[in-house]
Amino acid sequence: QVQLVESGGGLVQAGGSLRLSCAASGIIFRIAAMGWYRQAPGKQRELVARITGDSSTNYADYVKGRFTISRDNAKNTVYLQMNSLTPDDTAVYYCNAGLFPMNYWGQGTQVTVSS
Repeated sequence: QVQLVESGGGLVQAGGSLRLSCAASGIIFRIAAMGWYRQAPGKQRELVARITGDSSTNYADYVKGRFTISRDNAKNTVYLQMNSLTPDDTAVYYCNAGLFPMNYWGQGTQVTVSS
């Protein structure tokens, strides 16, 4: 059974930082493409950042230079370091694991940025 468990969300002031973690089990983590998505109230879920099995990364334009995605294959964990947070970053952040043709989601972790 595949499980993705996010942690690290919370309340932070604008300009602050948070580090999200997603621990994966039940998959061959080292070859999985891992991603972070977010969904704000009333909006569609959107890609924040993604990292492939060979650690190639891509980011949404609105987080470039502020967020960094990384992975530790020894710990089956993917991270999202978020710096210079703004209220517009407030959302539920979801971890995603892609192993073609399957796609898995975590339960989400709330990030709230106060002004």
